[in-house]
Amino acid sequence: LWFFIQPLLTTAMLVIVFGQIAKLAPADTPQILFYLSGVTAWNYFSECLTKTSTTFKDNAYIFGKVYFPRLILPLSVILSSLLKFAIQFGLFLAVLGYYLIFENTEVHPGWQIVLAPFLILLMAGISLGSGMIITSMTTKYRDLAFLIQFGVQLLMYATPVIQPLSNIIHSKYKYLILLNPVTPVIETFRVAFLGKGIFEWSYLGYSFTVMIILLVAGMYIFNRTEQTFPHTV
Repeated sequence: LWFFIQPLLTTAMLVIVFGQIAKLAPADTPQILFYLSGVTAWNYFSECLTKTSTTFKDNAYIFGKVYFPRLILPLSVILSSLLKFAIQFGLFLAVLGYYLIFENTEVHPGWQIVLAPFLILLMAGISLGSGMIITSMTTKYRDLAFLIQFGVQLLMYATPVIQPLSNIIHSKYKYLILLNPVTPVIETFRVAFLGKGIFEWSYLGYSFTVMIILLVAGMYIFNRTEQTFPHTV
């Protein structure tokens, strides 16, 4: 039940604060759809990043008892989080279906909907690579674990979850937002299901490149840390 309540409460708060008061939501898209789409995609990324970034800390008692490929644990987080994403994604599709059938809106899915599995892969890969790097650092710097959840919350404001990329693209701060590899994923997710937003292959290419770099670096650092982890702890 919480899987349904959490995105609905978050969406309601975003609609009130950023949609109604701050007027940041686009005028041509129902605000509940705009924010629910962003929250649905962001929740999957943030959950994967938060949980994989504490792999060594949370499973230290297992690592010291039996050997198994350590990479299984962060991978299991990525896969198990898909269940929560599927539930929240179903909720989003139900709300989208209501607007498509009963409301007279300009919202309609675009051809980019075929990229949905690729977008999920990008979010999973970026969060996995980043999480493996962070969890390797927490073996020496324990306090870093306390900053992760706070940092993820701040990172949400550097993505188009709060406002569309079209509001930022002409700003002098646009490069700060576009440097975030999750930005093209969130924006393309909206284009795919709402038909609204900015879609660029170059943006997705950047996200894919960053994902590959993070995964390679993450696996290297993770495997190096795994060898010295018992002594560090």
